[in-house]
Amino acid sequence: MEEIKNYIEQNKQRFLDELFGLIRIPSISSESARKDDMLKAAEYWKKTLLSAGATRAEIIPTAGNPVVFGEKIIDPHGPTVLVYGHYDVMPVDPVDLWTSPPFEPEIRDGKIYARGADDDKGQSFMQAKAFEYLIKSNTLPCNVKFMIEGEEEIGSPNLGKFCDDYKEMLKADIILVSDTSMIAPDIPSITTGLRGLSYMEVEVTGPNRDLHSGLFGGAVANPANVLAKMIASLKDDKERITIKGFYNDVLEISPEERKKMGMAPFNLEEYKKSLDIDGVYGEEGYTTMERTGIRPALDVNGIWGGYTGEGAKTVIPSKAYAKISMRLVPNQDHVKVSMLFEEHFKAIAPPYVKVKVTALHGGQGYVSPTDMPAYLAAEKAYEKAFGKMPVPVRSGGSIPIISTFESKLGIKSILMGFGLESDAIHSPNENYPLQQFFKGIETIVYFYHYYTAGHKA
Repeated sequence: MEEIKNYIEQNKQRFLDELFGLIRIPSISSESARKDDMLKAAEYWKKTLLSAGATRAEIIPTAGNPVVFGEKIIDPHGPTVLVYGHYDVMPVDPVDLWTSPPFEPEIRDGKIYARGADDDKGQSFMQAKAFEYLIKSNTLPCNVKFMIEGEEEIGSPNLGKFCDDYKEMLKADIILVSDTSMIAPDIPSITTGLRGLSYMEVEVTGPNRDLHSGLFGGAVANPANVLAKMIASLKDDKERITIKGFYNDVLEISPEERKKMGMAPFNLEEYKKSLDIDGVYGEEGYTTMERTGIRPALDVNGIWGGYTGEGAKTVIPSKAYAKISMRLVPNQDHVKVSMLFEEHFKAIAPPYVKVKVTALHGGQGYVSPTDMPAYLAAEKAYEKAFGKMPVPVRSGGSIPIISTFESKLGIKSILMGFGLESDAIHSPNENYPLQQFFKGIETIVYFYHYYTAGHKA
């Protein structure tokens, strides 16, 4: 297994050149104008898998963006790993905050700067390169399948049906995912839990047109003002969410479990410094790590209305809007929470405005057992690559499709991510350290060997 280090060293530049080719494709799934780019990214992945050694790779259409499927079967009766990743990325706005063009990857200070450098082009590409090594070195120990989709960043709306339609083709023993992060470069960790997601858009309407704020100000309700008050009321002074029934299904973590989770390394001062904030803020009675790992959250992701251009335009807007996300803990159902939110938001609306609520997308939370063979294999792989045992952590992020895999395919997932908090995913200047990229390839190779050995034991 040690030969993987030499292989990476000898092929570093090629790996980066190939990754950069994928990154340069602006595959933003939330923008309808990018349909051609989505197909280009899918084609690129098909070519990548075939070049790496897959005996089969094809682009399979869905009602939205296509899924790329590839496989290498060495023993129909042997263990099978299904690799999941996504080729779509988040929008790049605000573009003026990027130091370099978001789709022109640039290496600075040992990091790749570009949209998708980490999430998820960089991380999923590690899977392709680890697979390539195992094929080229004739050491692939098990069957491998790939399922690379193009709609993760919009909630994977068509992947559930894809799983139903191709259940037989997707049969596997474990799903391997690299789309999460580690605590620090020298503190490997395995994500054992993900929060679910309910993502809403609200529209508040007042007068039937924008009004002159001098002629009508003080006499007609301003939807922007009303929306701000409504949003402010969604939390109380202890930062608890005020939606009736919101916490009914939240599983309370035992003091023993909280104590164990608290053993994970975390430096509050470094955390604040990295974000340039003077203090942390959140639900009373919980630590920063607990607030993002075991507790639900509600946040405004965008808010707009009226005139936002250069200079002044004195209007009372006819409409005001906001996008609001709720991160959910395991056992909270995103469909139920979305309904509770809609009922609550309409109930708190004053009579002088109209309210429209739309659920955009969502997904359930996920918990990965730490005693399953795949987790134990991942643990050994990280220890071999990084020289220390990984720490199990629950992530505050969401990958909604992971829980769908379990319900539709009956397969558990192991979340082997190598990103860092400083990678600025979803933000301007997203980046991915070269060290994490190359170390990830190495660790994944070790995982395949340990997993297959454990499976056959």
